[in-house]
Amino acid sequence: MNISDLLSDEAILAEIGVRMARRRLDMGLTQAELAEQAGVAKRTVERIEAGSSAQLSSLIRLFRVLELLPRLDLLLPEPAPSPMELLRHKGKQRKRAPGRRKAGGMAEDKPWTWGDDE
Repeated sequence: MNISDLLSDEAILAEIGVRMARRRLDMGLTQAELAEQAGVAKRTVERIEAGSSAQLSSLIRLFRVLELLPRLDLLLPEPAPSPMELLRHKGKQRKRAPGRRKAGGMAEDKPWTWGDDE
């Protein structure tokens, strides 16, 4: 199954669990061995493989033992500003999002009217 935007969170968690279990089995590890090497409880491994959510730190520990940690770079590549962003900001990287601007500069506390309703 391909992980896509069309899947529910639960379906994605289940697919991640299936893939981690497959990787563990391919490496010839039991759940207990994986848990011990990763420094997590066996129940944590069971829950993740069953499709339950887990703490990110537990996933990182398991990824390390399963030799999947380098693949996180593919998932979340190091952000780099575009050349246009560098030009716009004179070589400096943005530290904050610009936020949403109000449309037309209207005050938010007054509802919009046609102007002839007064």
